Amino acid sequence: MATLSCQFHLAIHRLPCKARVRPCFSCSVQPSQSNIKVVINGAAKEIGRAAVIAVTKARGMEVAGAVDSYCVGEDIGKVCDMEEPLEIPIMNDLTMVLGSISQSKETGVVVDFTQPSAVYDNVKQATAFGLRSVVYVPRITVDTISALSAFCEKASMGCLVAPTLSIGSILLQQAAISASFHYNNVEIVESRAHATDLPSPDAIQIANNLSNLGQIYNREDLSTDVSARGQVLGEDGVRVHSMVLPGLPSSTTVYFSGPGEVYTIKHDITDVQCLMPGLLLAIRKVARLKRIQFQQHLVYGLEKFL
Repeated sequence: MATLSCQFHLAIHRLPCKARVRPCFSCSVQPSQSNIKVVINGAAKEIGRAAVIAVTKARGMEVAGAVDSYCVGEDIGKVCDMEEPLEIPIMNDLTMVLGSISQSKETGVVVDFTQPSAVYDNVKQATAFGLRSVVYVPRITVDTISALSAFCEKASMGCLVAPTLSIGSILLQQAAISASFHYNNVEIVESRAHATDLPSPDAIQIANNLSNLGQIYNREDLSTDVSARGQVLGEDGVRVHSMVLPGLPSSTTVYFSGPGEVYTIKHDITDVQCLMPGLLLAIRKVARLKRIQFQQHLVYGLEKFL
């Protein structure tokens, strides 16, 4: 698609009174910037379907491939209940999809919503075809992240591993870090509708952020073995309480207390849509990611781009 730009030049000279002044103009055709080609790996999942819709509506990017082991062969637009099909069938072969995208020689990004055991191979395949990756797969091990970092350095290819795509969750974590320098007591209370992985990745991330800051929390009962006091994460006394009841929204609250006051930070998630602004930001940033920005090709945490 090309854009037509016109420049008008009006030149006036001394002419006889009856002479006409004719403006002249020139037109030039300039190539427009191409869209980012986005491949959704895990497209049939709830978050994958939301991502397909968000990318389709976003400016400067488009869905170029959908990969999943479910609904294979079906149009991803129909699977997402969109008004019109996207004419992109769901495929269970990531290599085939990447091969077709790489032939276009345009900027491509693979969004990975799969499983921790598959992340390394998926990023490796994307890199082999010249595509960068955004990985949102909870419970990735430290060893996997280290291996990905080493691989991305050798391949000189950018990758973002995001423990969360929720901007609200990131802001809560940043506020908690700031508060931790002023309070000696902290408790994390989370609520979830279903007991999947507890403590949740969000709670674990907050506890990790508060650890190793030179602060020991909850000294009064640091060594208690009472189960009702919650689970201690790390060695700095950060306690997490997980409440599970059907119908509850996904919520994370951090309580800090000091002499005569309680400081509370809370973040509620009511729908998977809360992850889409962060996802679109991640796609745009990783597509332009350069090593000079972070001294490494793998970036851990969407907060690095905020």
